[in-house]
Amino acid sequence: MRALIAGAGRLGTQIAQVLAAARNDVTLLDIDEDHIAKLEGHLPVRLLAGDACEPTFLEHAGALTADLVIAATGNDEDNLVISLLAKRQFTVPRVAARVNDAENAWLFDQNWGVDTAVPAATPLISLIEEATGATDTVALLRLSKAGVDVIETAITPQSRAASCTLAEIPLPAGAVIATVIRDGQPTVPAPEMRLQPGDELLVVSHAATEQEIHTAFQ
Repeated sequence: MRALIAGAGRLGTQIAQVLAAARNDVTLLDIDEDHIAKLEGHLPVRLLAGDACEPTFLEHAGALTADLVIAATGNDEDNLVISLLAKRQFTVPRVAARVNDAENAWLFDQNWGVDTAVPAATPLISLIEEATGATDTVALLRLSKAGVDVIETAITPQSRAASCTLAEIPLPAGAVIATVIRDGQPTVPAPEMRLQPGDELLVVSHAATEQEIHTAFQ
C-alpha cells in the first residue's frame, strides 16, 4: 500500500512508523523544513518538506498513485483542504483526516472528501485501523500479507523494563523493536538505549503474541 501522510507531528510520525514497519510505502510531509530535517535518518520513510494544501506539492509527493492519504496536521482547516484535494483532484481511494476541534467534526464528511474522520483523542492503533479499513484487529495491527504484527506498548514507572537497556530485555522469538518514541520523537532503538517512563515502543512481530510482548516490558 502507498500511503501519504500530511503532518509530521507526534501522531503523523507514529502512523508513518507503524505503516512502514508493516512494509508499506510511506511518504511523510510537513510544512516545516527544519522539522523534516530533524527526522532524517530516524524514520524508514520518504520525507518531504512543503505545503500539503498546494496541489502541485501533493502531486510531487505522489498523490496520483497513493492508496491512502491521512491528513494529520494540527489544523482542521488544512486537514479539510488536504482531504478535498486528495479525493477530488487525485481520486485517492481512501482518505482519513484528524479532527482537532470537536466542534468542527460535522465538516469532516464526504463533502470534503473525508472517508474516515478521526478524533484527536483516538488511540494510535484504532486510528490506523479506521484509516486503513483494517477492522479485523483490536489491539494488533495486521497490515502485511506476510503476517507482520505491530504492537504498541508504553513504559510506566511500574514497568519492569523501566531503566533497563534494550539489550537487557529478553524479547520473544520473532519480535523486533521498530522504534522508541520519546518526547514525541521517534528514536532509532540502539541496544544501549535505556528506557524511561513515558517511552512508547512499537514492536514488530512475526510470531509473538501481544501478551508475550507486554510481559517482556511490563
